[in-house]
Amino acid sequence: MKPVTRFAPSPTGYMHIGNLRSALYAFLLSKHEGGTFILRIEDTDRERFVEGATDVIKETLKITGLTYDEGPDVGGEHGPYIQSERLPIYREYAKKLIDLGHAYYCFCSKERLESLHGEDGVGGYDRHCRNLTQEEIDAELAKGTPYVIRQKMPEEGVTSYVDAVYGEISTENKELQDQILMKADGYPTYNFCHVIDDHLMGVTHVVRGCEYLTSTPKYALLYDAYGWERPTYIHLPLMMGRGADGTVSKLSKRHGAVSFAALLADGYLSEAIINYIALLGWCPKGTENEFFTLEEMIRVFTVDGINKSSAVFDYEKLLWFNGEYIRRMTPMAFKEAALPFLGEHSLPEDKLDMVLSLVQPRIEKLSQIREKIGFFLTLPDYDATALFPNKKNKVTLENAKDLLLAARDTLSEAPEFKSDALFAALGAKAEELAVKAGAILWCVRIAASGQAVTPGGATEILEVLGKDESLLRIDEALKKLS
Repeated sequence: MKPVTRFAPSPTGYMHIGNLRSALYAFLLSKHEGGTFILRIEDTDRERFVEGATDVIKETLKITGLTYDEGPDVGGEHGPYIQSERLPIYREYAKKLIDLGHAYYCFCSKERLESLHGEDGVGGYDRHCRNLTQEEIDAELAKGTPYVIRQKMPEEGVTSYVDAVYGEISTENKELQDQILMKADGYPTYNFCHVIDDHLMGVTHVVRGCEYLTSTPKYALLYDAYGWERPTYIHLPLMMGRGADGTVSKLSKRHGAVSFAALLADGYLSEAIINYIALLGWCPKGTENEFFTLEEMIRVFTVDGINKSSAVFDYEKLLWFNGEYIRRMTPMAFKEAALPFLGEHSLPEDKLDMVLSLVQPRIEKLSQIREKIGFFLTLPDYDATALFPNKKNKVTLENAKDLLLAARDTLSEAPEFKSDALFAALGAKAEELAVKAGAILWCVRIAASGQAVTPGGATEILEVLGKDESLLRIDEALKKLS
C-alpha cells in the first residue's frame, strides 16, 4: 500500500522552520514511494488563530515545491481540509465514542475544576463525572448544563506503540488523564480531531516532532476504541539552536530568524533552506554528498535515515550552504533573485550585469548585495592615510600620490575604457615606472572604491564607473593625499 502522509499545521502565525522540516519529511516519505501528501489546516484553537496565516502556509509550500495532492484549494475525496469546516464530523464521532463506552459527558463547572488544583497550579481532573448514571446525564442535558466530552482512559495496565525512529514507547495507563475531546463551545481539541481526520483521510504515516512522543499513547487508545488500525508513527528529533554563549536549547527567536519568511527576507534561497533543514535530523544512506535537489531528496529519502539525537540549527552552516547555492546559480537566475535586494540604483543595465557578475562569487546571502555594491553608487568618505599604505605592494603615503597621478594620465588617454585594455595600459605604466603592477592597481582601486575590500579588481571597477566618474574619484583621492 502506498503511503499517505499529511502536514497539519495550525494557522497561528509564521511558518516555523521546525514545522517546515516536518512538512518536508512527510512530503519526501510519501513521494519516495509514489504516495499521497495531504495539507490539512488545524484551526480549531480559535484563541491562537491568526488571520492570513493559512495563506502563509500555502505560499510557503508553493515556494518550496512541497506540492500537496489533497488540501484547501486543491480538493480531494477526503475534504473539507480545514478543521473548522468539519465540526459535524467531530460531534458525530464524539457521540459514537460515548456510545462505545470510551468517552463521557463532563458537567463540572470552571470553578470546581479550578478547585482541584493546588497552590502551585498542579492537579488533574478527579473523574467526577465518569460514572454518572444515564438518568443523571439526561437531567443535566435537559437543564442545558454546559459540558465537555472526555476520553475514558483505562485505569490499569500499559499502553504501548512502536515509533519508527524511537522504537517502543510505553506509558502506564494510571498516568493518563481523562483528556477533553470536545470543548464546551462545540469545538474539538487537537487531541481528538487529528485522530479522526487522520483515519478518515486514510493517513498511513504520521510525521511530527518528538514533543508528541509521550502524548501518542492517548491517540493510540482512540484508534483502539474505534477498532481502527493505528498508523505508523514517525517522531522527529528536536531542532535546537546555539546561543551566543555556546549553550544549546530548543530553537527560538532568541537564536535568530526561525521563520521561513524571515530567512527569505534576509536573503537566503528557498532551495538552500530546504536542503539544509533536510539534513537536520536525517542522514542520506550511501553518500557523503550534502547538496540535493528536491527530486534527488525524494529519490534517496528513507525513514531509517532519521536520527534520534537532537539537531542543532547552525546559522553559519546555513550561510555557507546558501553561498554555495548562490555561486551555482546561472547569471540570469542570480539577477532575478538579486533584483528585489538592490533597491534604488542608477546603474545602467549593461553595467548592472557586470556588477552582479562581480558580486555573485563574493556573497553568502542576497541581503549582502546592497552593501557590496554601495561604493559603485556613491563614493564613501574614507581615510586616505589608513587605506593607501600597503606593505605587500610597497605603497606608502609618499609614493601613492605619484602613482595615482601616473595612473590618471594613463586613464585619461585610454581610447577604450574596458577592463582588459585598462589592465594592460596600467601594467605598462607600472613597468615604465619600475614599480609593481600591483602598486598602481592598489592605488587606483582605493581611489575608485574608497575601501580596502571590493568585489572585483581595480580595472573592473573602473569599467563599471566609466571614464568620467573614475577620473573624478581619482582627483578626489589626490586631494586627500595632498
